[in-house]
This record gives sequence, structure tokens and C-alpha cells, in this order.
Amino acid sequence: MSDVRLASPQGRWVLLTTVLGSSMALLDSTVVNVALPRIGRDLDADLAALQWTVNAYMVTLAGLILLGGSLGDRYGRRKVFVIGVVWFAAASLLCGLAPDAGVLVAARALQGAGGALLTPGSLALIQASFHPDDRGRAVGLWSGFGGIGAAVGPFLGGWLVDGPGWRWVFLLNVPLALLCAPIAVRHVPESDARSGERDAGVAGRAPRGHFDVLGAALGALALALVTYALIEAPGGSPYVVPAAVAGVAAGVAFVVVERRRPEPMMPPDIFTSRQFTAVNLVTLCVYAAFGGFFFLAAVQLQVVAGYSALGAGTALLPTTVLMLLLSARSGELAERIGPRLPLTVGPLLCAAGMLLMLRVGEDARYLTDVLPAVLVLGLGMVSLVAPLTATVLASVDVSRAGLASGINNAAARAAGLVAVAALPLVTGMGPEAYRSAPAFDHAFHRAMAVCAGVLVVGAVLAWATVRRPAPGCRKPECRRHASVTAPPLEGERRG
Repeated sequence: MSDVRLASPQGRWVLLTTVLGSSMALLDSTVVNVALPRIGRDLDADLAALQWTVNAYMVTLAGLILLGGSLGDRYGRRKVFVIGVVWFAAASLLCGLAPDAGVLVAARALQGAGGALLTPGSLALIQASFHPDDRGRAVGLWSGFGGIGAAVGPFLGGWLVDGPGWRWVFLLNVPLALLCAPIAVRHVPESDARSGERDAGVAGRAPRGHFDVLGAALGALALALVTYALIEAPGGSPYVVPAAVAGVAAGVAFVVVERRRPEPMMPPDIFTSRQFTAVNLVTLCVYAAFGGFFFLAAVQLQVVAGYSALGAGTALLPTTVLMLLLSARSGELAERIGPRLPLTVGPLLCAAGMLLMLRVGEDARYLTDVLPAVLVLGLGMVSLVAPLTATVLASVDVSRAGLASGINNAAARAAGLVAVAALPLVTGMGPEAYRSAPAFDHAFHRAMAVCAGVLVVGAVLAWATVRRPAPGCRKPECRRHASVTAPPLEGERRG
């Protein structure tokens, strides 16, 4: 175990490295939605291609993120982190140079695989490198600076799209990686689970010689096939039904494999905790709604309301700013009153915010139409995200907290990608809908009603199933969080 002190020069280098690495993934998750209308016009892409631009990344990230943490524990956290940074940057370069939508989608899938190595690795490096007395503060600074990156994302994305062009949304990752990777190699100590440390990765335990590659592949394949079926269904593709059947079969095979393997990626017995199962069902509801909202809202503001990309990105900024400023206080409040009320009220506030978005149409005014909806939505997200993470950690044995957090994070990402795939189908949004303001506006109103309904279901589930955790249970170390795509990852603490 390393004993790097936060106040030392090496400690500052380690913190800088991990913040740079995680910021690449956080920025990418928040800026791409703002660029979608311009990508569609420049590449002559239909709505399905824009859905795949978002979901190709999410499929590989959600399917492989648990495996990515385990690889770092086995082969070296710094090594896998650096590979993830370089991989992510190379895929980003390919995205930025993509001549057509097909290449962009393929590059996004590669980018997600790099993110699966990079995302858990940044937190694991902090927990493996710092002295126990400094580790909590280091994690706090890491999550706080990462939250700033997430908050800046929509504004930066809009500025890039309106200025140098949408390709710079992806190309920006290249100089960040050129700065991050050499610093990591020079200043970050190597660590792995074989050095006698307890596992700090999202897998939540030290690997004993095998990786559940088959489980990860089946999980990602199931997500990809179901996503394909949902996205391509409006176009009447003959492959929709076979893809849907194959996706369900892959999902069943995933469950069977996880039950039979001695070291599964997602141990089925963790779901014997009723609280853990319940809070993950709530997670599926709320992050499905969030994924659908942030995919469609940026397009609605540009295509229907006439905002620039910068205007649309800035308009959505209050949600992440509120989360950054208030998430820690929300977690403290939930500790005092219990998570049941925040996890019930939070989704209801988010549902109200999405219904307020029904006022956002042609010539919408920001102060009277957009801002009230975004503020209410942001307050709802503040109310629920921190208690959600705390309840996940408290619902399992402390030795499995990292695993529980990883599963919850992957579930949130999977819910978001399914929502992005399904909402256009459910709302009757045609392949060319984003080119027509009236058509998109009509479908957007339906989508907001659907998202609000899903959030109400989540609130009812929370009220009926969530209970106060036992005293002395594990509490989150990531106190500030501003990502809108998934709850924060938590690793294992080492004494």
C-alpha cells in the first residue's frame, strides 16, 4: 500500500492525473447531446444514427465497466488507467475525424470501451495511492473537481459546436490525454490487488485468477441487441424481431452464466438483499427518465425553440450546478431523516420539472419557460442522487460495497441507453423528426409525459420499499457529484 500524502508534490500530481482522466469521460457524457443536431445535419444522419451516437458509447461502457475495474486490480491500476486514457483519446480522435455516421458510431463504441477502463481506474488510483489519513479528503477533492467538469460540459460543448465545430467536442480529449498519460506514468505509483491490498476497484474484491469475460460479453451483447431492436423498429427493418429475440436470449444466458461461474462479474446472490434490489429498481426508473430527458431536451431547445448550441448547453447548466453545490448537504439531510423521503420526493420533483418542460416550444423564453423547469428538475436530482448512493452502499455487507456501487452505476447507464432507444419508438418520432420543428415538438411533449410517469413509478417504489439503513453502515466518500448519466462510483476503503 502506498503512503502518498496529499500535501506532497507527488500527491498533487496523483490528484491532477485522476481529475484529468475522469474529466475526459465526464465531459464526453455531457457535451455530446448538445452537438447532436449539428452532427445530424453535417453527416446527413437520421434520428436512428443520432440515437446510436449516444448509445454505442453507453452499451460498451455499461457492459464492460465492472470488468474494467477487475482488470486494474489484476494487471496494475496505473497501467490499465493509462491504457484507458490512450484508448479513449484514440477513439475520440476517430470520432472527430469520422467521415460518416457509421464510422462515428463505431468509434463511439470503442470510446465506451476505453471509458470502462478509465472510469473505475481514476477512483481506484486515489484509494490505492494515498495515505489513509488523506484518502477521504483526496476522494472529496477528486469528486468535487469532477463535478466542476460535469457542470462545465454543456456550456463548453455548446461553445465548441457553435465555434470550431462539433468535431472538437471529441478532439478536445486528445490534448487532455497527452497531458494526463505522461503525468500518470511519471508520478503515480503502481498498485494491484496482488500487492496485499484490499481491492479498491468497482468489482469490490481481489481477483483470484479469472475474469468473467464471458459474462461481460453477454451483458454487452444483450444490451446492444435490444437497443438495436428498439432503435430500428420504426424503420421496419427485417432484423428487428431476430435482434430482439437474440437480445433476450443473450440476457437469459448472462443470468445462467453468472449463476454458474465461481467468480461472476455480477454475483446473483447480492440481489438477495431486498433493499439492494429495490433501490436498483428505483435507479432504473430515475436514470431512464434522465437519459431520455437530456437526449431530447438539447435537441428540443435547438430545433424547436431556436436556441444555438451554446444557448441550449447553457440553458441546461443549472441542473449540474445545483447538484455540485447541494449534493453533499442532501446526503447529510438523508443521514438525519433516512433515505425514504428524499428518494420519494426527489423523483416527484423531477417529474414536475419534466412536465414544466411542456411549456418549452417555439420561441420559448428562458426565464419564464425553461429556467423554472430546469431548476425544479435540478432540485429533484439533488434530493435523490446522494441518498440513492448511500442506500446502495448500506444495503450490502461492507466488503461488497465496491461491487454494489459498480452494479448500480452500470444499471443506471443501461437504463439511460434503453430510454434513448425506446422513447422515439414510444412517442412516434420518425427518422427525420429532428429536421421538423412541429414533428419533434409533438413527440417531445409525449416523451416528457412518459418520463414523468416513469419517475412517479420510481417514487412509489421508493416509498414502498426503501427503509432506513442500520446504524454504522458504509457511507459514501464521494460527497459531491454532478454527473447526470449515472450515480458516483464507490470503491473499497483500506485501513
